[in-house]
Amino acid sequence: MKHTPVIQGHQFKQSRRQILGQALNTGLVLSTASISAGAMALGADMVQAQTGAAPAYPTKPVNLIVPWPPGGSTDRHLRKFAEIAGKYLGQTIVVENKPGAGGMLGPSTMAATAKPDGYTLAQLPMSAFRIPHMQAVSWDPIRDFTYIIGLTGYTFGITVRADSRFKTIQDMVDFAKANPEKLSVGNTGTGTTPHLVIEELGMRTGARFLHVPFKGNSENTLALLGGHTDALSDATGWGPNVDAGKMRLLMTFGERRTKRWAYAPTAKELGYGIVSNSPYGIVAPKGMDARIQKHLHDAFRKALDDPEHMKMLDTLDQEYWYKNSEDYLSWAKQTLEAERKLIEALGLLKKA
Repeated sequence: MKHTPVIQGHQFKQSRRQILGQALNTGLVLSTASISAGAMALGADMVQAQTGAAPAYPTKPVNLIVPWPPGGSTDRHLRKFAEIAGKYLGQTIVVENKPGAGGMLGPSTMAATAKPDGYTLAQLPMSAFRIPHMQAVSWDPIRDFTYIIGLTGYTFGITVRADSRFKTIQDMVDFAKANPEKLSVGNTGTGTTPHLVIEELGMRTGARFLHVPFKGNSENTLALLGGHTDALSDATGWGPNVDAGKMRLLMTFGERRTKRWAYAPTAKELGYGIVSNSPYGIVAPKGMDARIQKHLHDAFRKALDDPEHMKMLDTLDQEYWYKNSEDYLSWAKQTLEAERKLIEALGLLKKA
């Protein structure tokens, strides 16, 4: 059930007027205390309606949509974040997985169906600023969302099975150049960073990889381990399998090598010139009351800086990426324009 404070307040106000009127019309005797209490309640409703006093929030659990399957790096991060943020918000934050459409099924569904009352939120992935340039969509990444806070960015990498013939990224590139579209690389969906870094690698080297999209990290991982794909491009959901010796990490896409897997070179140092961290944050439906937006931002900022949350970022090798609501929206506008240039350069721009 959606919470609509102003409408409910209006209904309560009318019912009290009716009760007082009925009492007077029927000659019902009310005590002075009862009349005073009723008048005070009626007056409080009128003051809130006239002054725009902040609605009570939150009064029930908040739903956070994670647009990826359970078990992946984003899911792991946001479940821990929700747990910590709930303490600062004063309400439980319930995670709902809604994967699909390159990470945009969840946020776009929220934008189309949820009220901006603070009880439905979503993670907004980088694909929000790419997919509109690649295909027709029913949503707008700027106009259809209220930007709450920027949180973090990923570490991306390319892995293969431990028994793979490919020992280095150059081995993969050489094979894909000699055998176009024979080397399959799984990713987390069309328009996602794991997809586009492989497209860019192909553009810069002349290699032609076979793009295999999945709904998220867990499916991508199972496909590689099961021998259904040759390589995997993804965020650090591959970490446990790399550490366990089931996968080999060939390359990462950060500015510098990771602390945890310092042996793996970056695409930048290998001369490919590709750097990507795909930052993300939390958004709500458009039209949210600014006071609720600020309430969420302030609670989430405390959770972001919480030592327990910082430990989770370190575990996932994700970077701290704080943006307040205003700066997050400004970044989104700039990124939407910048991503158009990348999509066009890769030859993926939708036809007019």
